[in-house]
Amino acid sequence: MSSLEQIGYHFETTFQDTIWKPFTEAISRYHLIAPGDHIAVCISGGKDSMLMAKLMQHYQAVSELPFELTYLIMDPGYNRENRDRVESNASLLGIPYILFESSIFDIANVQEKNPCYLCARMRRGTLYSKARELGCNKIALGHHFNDVIETTLLGMFYGSQLQAMLPKLDSTNFPGMQLIRPLYQVHEEDIIAWSRFHGLSFIQCACRFTEKAAHAEEEVNPSKRLEMKLLLRKLREEHPDIEQNIFQAIHHLELDTMPAYKSDGVLHSIQEYV
Repeated sequence: MSSLEQIGYHFETTFQDTIWKPFTEAISRYHLIAPGDHIAVCISGGKDSMLMAKLMQHYQAVSELPFELTYLIMDPGYNRENRDRVESNASLLGIPYILFESSIFDIANVQEKNPCYLCARMRRGTLYSKARELGCNKIALGHHFNDVIETTLLGMFYGSQLQAMLPKLDSTNFPGMQLIRPLYQVHEEDIIAWSRFHGLSFIQCACRFTEKAAHAEEEVNPSKRLEMKLLLRKLREEHPDIEQNIFQAIHHLELDTMPAYKSDGVLHSIQEYV
């Protein structure tokens, strides 16, 4: 059995319960893939998107659903070393990718305020545009279970809102296009275990902003998302199910107990109904 075949084999053996099962359950639970879909699998070069690409490739091979996959690697301005690693890993994993370039890092990194937010929005828009150009109706991103939990807490603590990261959503700027998150139920620690098991090494975000931050100690990194990671790590020491409880909570929202809520951007108050 070749090394590429072994990776697929291990999805259904070594990583059956931790990766393959939550991955396939998310596809079924949230109806992420439909017959006839043409999905752009977006590969940033990190561990999450690389695993997602390999899982989607394996799922297509074993599924009875008829759908197409196109693997996209966007170079937003990587240095030569990081770009080479992204391409090398994709080739190593047997992923037939299309690579295209953009100047997103040059634009986002000169912004003094919220460069990461701007970068993320520009990346997504560029990926939507390229995917539509290639005839795709969906893009798949590598956000995982922990991203969902951290995003929920970030919204509460710093955005004054209870807002979750959806497993599937329609694009507002690209009609007819959808974004899906196949790793929605896969935990980051299991993605790390998978990459270590196969001896794989991936890039981080790799923009100039995070390259500088990478030299700082984890505890003093100013990232708010890192702050959530550290908080959850601390809470897990006494409450091992804390993240799963938060995940279940966003699936069981009791609107009857909320004094107000938003729908389609419109704020509704309990006072409307009394």
